[in-house]
Amino acid sequence: MAFVKTAEEIAAIEKVLATPRFTGARRAHLSFLTTPEFVEQVLPPGLAPGAQPMVAVTIGEFGSNCVGDFSGATISMPARYGAVEAAYVLTMFMSTDHAIVFGRDLFGEPKKQAVIELKITGNQLHGTVDRMGVRLMDLSLGLGEDTGPARNQGATFNIKAQPSVDGHGLEADAVLTIAEFDNDLRLNRTAQGTLILAGTVHDPLHEIPIQEVVAASYIEGDLNARARAIGTIPAADFLPYAHGRMDYWPALDTSGDTFGQRAGKAAAAE
Repeated sequence: MAFVKTAEEIAAIEKVLATPRFTGARRAHLSFLTTPEFVEQVLPPGLAPGAQPMVAVTIGEFGSNCVGDFSGATISMPARYGAVEAAYVLTMFMSTDHAIVFGRDLFGEPKKQAVIELKITGNQLHGTVDRMGVRLMDLSLGLGEDTGPARNQGATFNIKAQPSVDGHGLEADAVLTIAEFDNDLRLNRTAQGTLILAGTVHDPLHEIPIQEVVAASYIEGDLNARARAIGTIPAADFLPYAHGRMDYWPALDTSGDTFGQRAGKAAAAE
């Protein structure tokens, strides 16, 4: 029965959940220095800033063994949990609901749906993220030489948390996870570039200070991922950060509008 999986189907599902693989990835990266004050403001309790107040932006396209083809974008920053170092994911955008549900429910990634494009013309790359009529991210890179194939590893901190069913607080303490990636790169091009961040009440990317661009690159290859829980954060302590990862629900109140008023507002916004 499709709504109730068999033991064999569960085994197949869990095999994919335990060993997600992202193939044929095309990713543009740009890192910039921000202010220590911003990093301290957005890192949740239990995480300490990395060695430098750095922010990394990634825009890419992926195949997979679990969620089909999708495009994604990430904003993260170096952080520490005890002796463990990884990139704390501040926000993520995905092009499909499959990619959103998989990463959000499994890893605790703070994903939202957006329109994401990555275009390369000659040695010029242009990546964009648009959501709710606003261009949140506009990345332009001039691509340099390919430094050749490489294998490396990366890791990200994410947090699994659910709002309480009655609307007050969280259901339980938040779970800190770490996702680890083995990257098999076929192409690794140096780059120079620029980044423009904009924002809305739902996605305040414009509040991230850009002090100085320090690195950029474009890579192609495959990623093998695995994740595990490594700690918890008390529900009350994480609540402000949990709501900051979501849309600002009061701004989406249309309960006082008639259908005609809503249609007029939509037309005016176009």
